[in-house]
Amino acid sequence: MNRSRQCVAVLLFLGLAASAFSQTPPEPKFKLGGKAENVALRDLKGQATPLYDVGKGSKLRVVMFIATQCPISNAYNERMAAIDREYQAKGVKFLAINSNRQESASEVGEHAAKNGFGFPVYKDEKNVVADIFGASVTPEVYVFDAGWTLRYHGRIDDNQAGTRITSPDLRNALSALLENKPVAAAETKAFGCTIKRVQK
Repeated sequence: MNRSRQCVAVLLFLGLAASAFSQTPPEPKFKLGGKAENVALRDLKGQATPLYDVGKGSKLRVVMFIATQCPISNAYNERMAAIDREYQAKGVKFLAINSNRQESASEVGEHAAKNGFGFPVYKDEKNVVADIFGASVTPEVYVFDAGWTLRYHGRIDDNQAGTRITSPDLRNALSALLENKPVAAAETKAFGCTIKRVQK
């Protein structure tokens, strides 16, 4: 095999490997206006908690898919912690889920402590929860009302650096819902690092 053919073969192999490990997320089991499944979440010690039990009595729940190694997700760490602190007193419960196959529960715990997260972070082994939600990147957020109906899905805001935010989408959604108003932009395009799923 000549050199050019060897290069083509290597590129094809790498492409197939990348596609195997960066799978397209399955269709979500629910969409905007639909109700979330009462899936079991597992804390960093492996203890299971039904999704519906998290933040019982809250007006809204915010589920965030995050990562420890993704630079885009990490760029939002301070903002996620700040939004959580701001809206806690208003009856909003935040929780985060890590679905990346290569990020261990211990790493997730250290990351949460380092960044001062005041919300619980759950480890989604084999990306079961991410598949149900249809989550594809980190960070990606879902806002639910008191009955676990999805009212907003997408990005936190429109600027990773946080210096030129023109559309604070998550804040806008939370403020509207707390005032019993419709969310003007109920679905936005989340951007970030692809969730690294296990092969199935």
